[in-house]
Amino acid sequence: MEEVIIYTDGACSGNPGPGGWGSILMYGEHKKEVSGGKKDTTNNVMELTAVIEALKLLKFKCKVSLYSDSAYVVNAFNQKWIYGWMKNGWKNASKEPVKNKELWQELYDLTKMHEVTFIKVKGHSDNEYNNRCDEMAREAITKFNT
Repeated sequence: MEEVIIYTDGACSGNPGPGGWGSILMYGEHKKEVSGGKKDTTNNVMELTAVIEALKLLKFKCKVSLYSDSAYVVNAFNQKWIYGWMKNGWKNASKEPVKNKELWQELYDLTKMHEVTFIKVKGHSDNEYNNRCDEMAREAITKFNT
């Protein structure tokens, strides 16, 4: 199975407010950068979108090492929150509806197509790929700051 490394980051100016996301996909010698944004969104939506958009670019089943500085995204899988949410009809531990349910459902479906390992990285530190994703996310925000 092909191995792919993905780095993702999301950012928001105000929360909610204009937001952006950036992702880097690395496969062998190849590296692809993608980014985008929305005029009115939240940081968590941008973090999820960065992961979803990167996984959607994979054309066949891959073994993915996915690096994110978002505890929200990483912990949902590594601490198995998402399975509890699904079992409880998309309600969280407080019996409240899970925020961003549609994005979580799309991400869950994508993780079923690949072998995804979520790895937490420290944000705004010395990881060049995480820093580049952050830079792309912030650049995307500027398109909506008018």
